[in-house]
Amino acid sequence: MPPAPPVIALRDAAITFGGRPLFSGITLTLGRGERVALVGANGSGKSTILKALSGQMELDAGTRFLQPGTRIGYLSQSPDLGGRGSVADFVAAALAGAEADDYRIARVLDHLDLDPARDTATLSGGEGRRAAMARALVAEPDVLLLDEPTNHLDLPTIEWLEQELAQFPGGILMISHDRAFLKALSRRVLWLDRGRLFEMEGGFAGFEDWSANIMAQEAAEARRLEKKIEQEEYWMARGVTARRSRNEGRRRGLMALRKERAEALRAIGRARLELGEAVQGGQLVIEAERIGKSFAAPDGGQRVIVKNFSTRIQRGDRIGIIGPNGAGKTTLIKLLTGAIAPDEGRIRLGTNVVPLYLDQRRESFDLDRTLWQTLAPGGGDSIIAHGRQRHVVAYLRDFLFDEKQATMPVRALSGGERARLLLAKLFAQPANFIILDEPTNDLDMDTLDLLQEVLSEFDGTVMVVSHDRDFLDRLATSIIAVEGDGVVEEYPGGYSDYLDQRKLAERHAVAARPARKAPAAATPASATPASAAAASAPGAGAARWSSKDQRSLDQVADRMTTLEAEISTIEAALADPDLYSRDPGKFEKASQLLAQKRNELETAELRWLELEELRAAAG
Repeated sequence: MPPAPPVIALRDAAITFGGRPLFSGITLTLGRGERVALVGANGSGKSTILKALSGQMELDAGTRFLQPGTRIGYLSQSPDLGGRGSVADFVAAALAGAEADDYRIARVLDHLDLDPARDTATLSGGEGRRAAMARALVAEPDVLLLDEPTNHLDLPTIEWLEQELAQFPGGILMISHDRAFLKALSRRVLWLDRGRLFEMEGGFAGFEDWSANIMAQEAAEARRLEKKIEQEEYWMARGVTARRSRNEGRRRGLMALRKERAEALRAIGRARLELGEAVQGGQLVIEAERIGKSFAAPDGGQRVIVKNFSTRIQRGDRIGIIGPNGAGKTTLIKLLTGAIAPDEGRIRLGTNVVPLYLDQRRESFDLDRTLWQTLAPGGGDSIIAHGRQRHVVAYLRDFLFDEKQATMPVRALSGGERARLLLAKLFAQPANFIILDEPTNDLDMDTLDLLQEVLSEFDGTVMVVSHDRDFLDRLATSIIAVEGDGVVEEYPGGYSDYLDQRKLAERHAVAARPARKAPAAATPASATPASAAAASAPGAGAARWSSKDQRSLDQVADRMTTLEAEISTIEAALADPDLYSRDPGKFEKASQLLAQKRNELETAELRWLELEELRAAAG
């Protein structure tokens, strides 16, 4: 299919920022119906490109093309809503004199959890972004330019937004750190890297391998030309290549931790916690037994946050907490950490627990101070981080800053760079229990990768509230889902594992429903042979665990071990920096085989999970 004719474009565009060229010679097009992801390191100029396309920033060189009559919907990272009246008025103003579709406005605002009568001057930053998103969607433009559209949205709203954008007939150019969001929507990827724009046909799912191949080709070409490539440049661009194999090692370690967490949850049970078992000092972090908490509701009733929930969290666990906005995730954290007392049940905290808490409000910096002064406000050239003395510059390098940036003022940093500086300052403090409430908002992909790496290597316990599905998949050993109306459940694994277990539980519930509702004496006409046999069997209605099931579980476990070993071997081969230049065909075959083995491992893990659920149900 030929590409859609462009309705908006930049040609040979260049912009200089702060006395340095941000990018030059950039050409990009967007046609009706296209779904394009714009990715790149923080500070590379992604948001600037959207501003130039929207007409809010002039180019220093090059041209901007806009097909006559084209309507643009633009969501910036910091929309200005001051003095715009009510939310409904602000959103309706996007129709530019056309007859307002009150139903559509109300539907979009309802999905984005916004009160139409609310004064825009009273909205928080996150609420303002949701109002700006509503305005962009209601206007039904020809082109949507979206800068971090999933920030401050909960998972149900993100999934609704994905469905809305999938049905949108116009073109979409989106910047997002949410990998799952980009994988679901994008059909083309633009990568802004070191002032150049690379283009990949296909969705974001293939971006990591594609970008790694580009860097491998550049490195090979540089070696052939005997030119030295500065290591820090590649570090800043996508991270050291060796990180990819280290990440795979962390992934295997995460799978082992998830299995341990699954065993612990089976021992605890969904709603019952056996106490009295000896726990070594320092190993236990939190023990909760059948806790419950309610608050008075505006209508005079009671709003139940959590009811009859039990868990035991130990050192090394990485707990992800999910749920709709307003369901009570932050309240649950306060309960588990002892900040507020439960109405029923009991909470026991471990000994010598030193928490470190990052809330949703984040921290403001003195913009005129340098990065060095921010980390070492008392002067000197070193700080104490994790019990060790570190030079400020060396510590900044851990968070992807170079030496020149150490003496720059904070105001010169991009939003993602400021987020990295906040993490650097936060993680310099002593702690063995890190609690992060919505840490992924406003972070770019590089910073998210860094955060995931730091937390994975942290020798302590992590509890994180997040709506970033990919981030939870790569970090969490278990998910605590706050569903609302007091329903709180814990599931071993990451977000994808949570979805699989929910689907499995729903299938079991559907299968069991007829048996629970059937009359005591079912007639042969109303029963299938399978259900009749089940009804006549001893212990009918209870899950059964047979020797055949045990053999299947053992075989799947062995298969997972074999696949993990095969994947490690392939990864070791691909880690050879000369493989691509020496034998591109072999590199491509190995990459394809690696993808195949990973898919097989994912299928085996799902089967293992189903069998473990069956064994747990059988007792």
